[in-house]
Amino acid sequence: MTDIASKVKGGIQIDFHVHSRYSIDSLLSPRRIIEAAKNRGLSGVAVTDHDTIRGGIETLKLAKDEEDFIVIAGAEIKTNIGDLIGIFLEQEIKSREFFQVANEIKQQGGIVILPHPYKTFYSLDSLDSKVINSIDLIEGFNARVKSNALNLKAQEFALKRGKPITGGSDAHFVHEIGNGVTLFGNTPLEQDAIREALLKGKVEVRGSILPLTLYALYEFGIGQALKFAKSRK
Repeated sequence: MTDIASKVKGGIQIDFHVHSRYSIDSLLSPRRIIEAAKNRGLSGVAVTDHDTIRGGIETLKLAKDEEDFIVIAGAEIKTNIGDLIGIFLEQEIKSREFFQVANEIKQQGGIVILPHPYKTFYSLDSLDSKVINSIDLIEGFNARVKSNALNLKAQEFALKRGKPITGGSDAHFVHEIGNGVTLFGNTPLEQDAIREALLKGKVEVRGSILPLTLYALYEFGIGQALKFAKSRK
């Protein structure tokens, strides 16, 4: 599989959408996430498990002595109208109501991201403007979509609405890490500097989506089997 990160000269590259074993459809350990990300030449990852920050916090603690590598704790929350990602989180998000989730994220200094928008929503144009206004960033590249056309549509919508974008792999398995990255220019590898660059839109996104056969296998085969097995425990 193409090593995306190694082809980027200068700057830093972060995968802003990675799942650990604390997600019901992943078995990735925090230590393995760090190892794989560094092997692919990434400067960092945001661990955004389904409905919990446990994986992000554990990965963050494990990486505290790593040189030239950063971990951002987050969560992907399933709300009443669709998924939201919060990054730079320190506390669990308790609500599952869209606007309350966005508010909880911002109250702790986090950033609200709308992930894989055209995978969750058929049309963003049909959403109430209050929904869009509550979002800080739109995920402009997600490596786990069935067609890259969905990423291009997300980028087009973000541009139209003046929303900065981010990119990530949506990795649930080790070889997916780094399939989608957010590229920063001359930005220090520090949380405050990364936060500022994201909100000001001083980033680019790049990546390679999964082949359709793997996408189908992970989404509807292995992923569903893992959910079933974990839910039985």
